[in-house]
Amino acid sequence: MAERNHSIATEFILSGFTDLPALQVPLFMLFLGVYSITVVWNLGMYLLIRVDFRLHTPMYFFLSHLSFVDVCYSSAITPRLLSDLLAEKKVISYGGCLAQFYFFVLFGTTEGFLLAAMAYDRYMAICNPLLYMASMNSRVCLQLVVGCYLAGIINTTVHTGTMLRLSFCASNVIKHFYCEGPPLYTISCTDTTINETVIFAFVSFVIVVTVSTIVTSYTYILATILRIHSAEGRYKAFSTCTSHLMAVTLFYGSIAFMYLQPSSRHSQDLDKVASVFYTVVIPLLNPVIYSLRNKEVKDALRRLMRRQVSFTCK
Repeated sequence: MAERNHSIATEFILSGFTDLPALQVPLFMLFLGVYSITVVWNLGMYLLIRVDFRLHTPMYFFLSHLSFVDVCYSSAITPRLLSDLLAEKKVISYGGCLAQFYFFVLFGTTEGFLLAAMAYDRYMAICNPLLYMASMNSRVCLQLVVGCYLAGIINTTVHTGTMLRLSFCASNVIKHFYCEGPPLYTISCTDTTINETVIFAFVSFVIVVTVSTIVTSYTYILATILRIHSAEGRYKAFSTCTSHLMAVTLFYGSIAFMYLQPSSRHSQDLDKVASVFYTVVIPLLNPVIYSLRNKEVKDALRRLMRRQVSFTCK
């Protein structure tokens, strides 16, 4: 009996986003619409940057990868959320749970480092414009992007590895709509002190490194902008950063709320709302922020549409 109690669970049951039947279909329609727009808009942004040579600059190179990561990040969570909203029993296998956790952490971490790399790019463009193209050449940009993905792989491998040490004997019901660290820790019959310490340490490290890079970059950017005598010049310089600042604020605000608080203060309902925000909503908002507030992206879209109309008419 004791041996069976400490065996690894073969499947989990997700509690889902809501247990109110009246809300399940409306929420399914809402999240399906959001996810569809997220995929179309991000892939559209990615392809637009690839096909328009005027957008072949470091800033848009990073933005294309941000769009790709947003699609993967949202796809790690949203399809499962949609299917569970209509499912009577929300069962996920042990392997499927670990896989979802792995890819969620992978792309979430990668996005954080990409935002930091984009801040560094803006620092070089505004503070060192004469050296910008030489300093941010294609090789450097590729190295930075590869570094972002490697950071994501290392972070998620460590977290998933520590997850493997846990056993689940008291319950297999995860009080969340996807496989996440804190909800899994609460149902584990193994001491989760190591896991909680690791997740806090690694999340803190990632946030400190990336946020420090962002804050330092924008400190220099602000100092440079304030030295510009022309009001028009100051506005033009700062306008290239506003979209990125909005994306950073949304992403790090929700992540910090979710992770950088003691487990005793976690509220399941608030955690679910915060989780929906940074797994479903933010991947939608990023392309909206960058496209609607970016003249170059809108001009590229117009050029693409004119070429398409011209090709159709021939």
